[in-house]
Amino acid sequence: MSRKNWKTVTVQGVFFILLATLTLSSARAKAEGQTLKIARGERWWAGVISQSHRMPLSDASYNFDSFGDTAGNQVQPLLISNQGRYIWSDDPFRFEFKDGHIHLSSRFGPVRTGQSGSTLKEVYQFASRTFFPPKGRIPDPVLFARPQFNTWIELTYNQNQKDILEYAKQIIAHGFPPGAFMIDEGWADDYGHWDFSGTRFNDPKAMIDTLHDYGFMVMLWVCPYITSDGPFYNDLYLDHVEKGKTVWILNRDNPSRPAIMYWWDGFSAVLDLTNPTGRQWFKGQLDYLVSTYGVDGFKFDGGDAMHYSEDRMLVPPKSFKDVNPNVHSELFARVGLDYPLNEYRACWKMGGEPISQRLRDKHHNWEDLQKLIPGIINQGLMGYAFTCPDLIGGGEYLSFRNLEQVDQELIVRAAQCHALMPMMQFSVAPWRVLNEKNLTICRDMAELHTRIGKEILMLAREAARTGEPIVRAMEYEYPHQGYVEVKDQFLLGENILVAPVLEKGATERTIHFPPGQWKGEDGSIVEGPAVENVAAPLSRLPRYRKIKAL
Repeated sequence: MSRKNWKTVTVQGVFFILLATLTLSSARAKAEGQTLKIARGERWWAGVISQSHRMPLSDASYNFDSFGDTAGNQVQPLLISNQGRYIWSDDPFRFEFKDGHIHLSSRFGPVRTGQSGSTLKEVYQFASRTFFPPKGRIPDPVLFARPQFNTWIELTYNQNQKDILEYAKQIIAHGFPPGAFMIDEGWADDYGHWDFSGTRFNDPKAMIDTLHDYGFMVMLWVCPYITSDGPFYNDLYLDHVEKGKTVWILNRDNPSRPAIMYWWDGFSAVLDLTNPTGRQWFKGQLDYLVSTYGVDGFKFDGGDAMHYSEDRMLVPPKSFKDVNPNVHSELFARVGLDYPLNEYRACWKMGGEPISQRLRDKHHNWEDLQKLIPGIINQGLMGYAFTCPDLIGGGEYLSFRNLEQVDQELIVRAAQCHALMPMMQFSVAPWRVLNEKNLTICRDMAELHTRIGKEILMLAREAARTGEPIVRAMEYEYPHQGYVEVKDQFLLGENILVAPVLEKGATERTIHFPPGQWKGEDGSIVEGPAVENVAAPLSRLPRYRKIKAL
């Protein structure tokens, strides 16, 4: 870029910053209950990640209140539009799209609104540097450079040493490249008592050493809940009473007792991470797993804001510090900052942080496959660049018990959809549920991800420096050119256009090519802008690299 152009961009940037600052100041002064008129042609993305398939939002009715609700995934208190407008609050707030307007309200401080530039990219860049600036660090590189493998579908709650090692052996035997290896829920006897079950693991250190020898890095599933019966709970309770070591949220009416909460695996006490003692206790157990067994990192599950709300507790809760449920969720996410090999599904805020954020569990059906691209795009627009699109083929383990119910085509197309996203994660063993031809395609996709891994890793490091998403919407890079509603294809960085097949039985698909010259992996050249129907048999993931810009 010439010095003259640099000065022009700088002056424009200063102008937009001043404009946004003035608008921000005026918005702060507004009282609760603001209303914004939706402009003609304006489309909005909101930080409710599990609802990304409904975006961009316009005139259709939609509402969400983030107080005590992260909607089973990440929630960022941000909305941005393709016309450069933004809505932000440091605290939970409610918004509603209705009759061509956006209605805002909050029980906390004022909701901020403003404008920065006139495009989706400009307003995102403003929001990123203003509200969640990138921290210059990424999660562990192996999460991007290699496929991930998770034991949930194959073992569910029966995590055990013998079958874990067999699963790992089969990954290698079938030619898949090793990467992060996640031992999922069920490896410990009690939630909160984070040590390997003595009945199912005879030598966990030797197991992890073997996994390392195979080329894997090992992660363990953990959560912020504590089993509420049994000898472990009783010992912890006595320790708490006798030594005053408060590690869980208390019963407000009876402070000597923990507040018990209901979640998907029953009734548990909940860690109080507002209390330094609770955080130190939890982190001490994680560090013990690292130093004793050689564990490399953790899959942090749970931590949904709703699990800290009073209506989920059996008694009124009282934490060490009086904070809203969303802050508890944020504090759980902050634990992961000490472990670069990490993964989260539920999160409040935390944009720009070096945390791997997974899309919530998907079902084994085509409808949920079609949610992956809108979800990954929206994560990037909310500051979550380091993203994983859930398990290939879906995370609903019952769908894979009966092989007659398994849709092999769906698994192949899911693997293709994952292959050029920031991360890809297998769980159901492809060699168990696929025929040889389809298994070969999935293995090819894992190898493709590994080949492109260095480029993905480069984009991740760029995101850590600039805040730019790794996966980008067409509208982000090519604003106001008719791409705002295109959400079945994506850009990996600026130069790779990816268009997976997302419909059952389809052997071709329509692709929107933006301006420039694009070369397909099949050798074809397309001059954009153009809309083309391309052949896409089951063995093909249509993808194009920009070789010439206009």
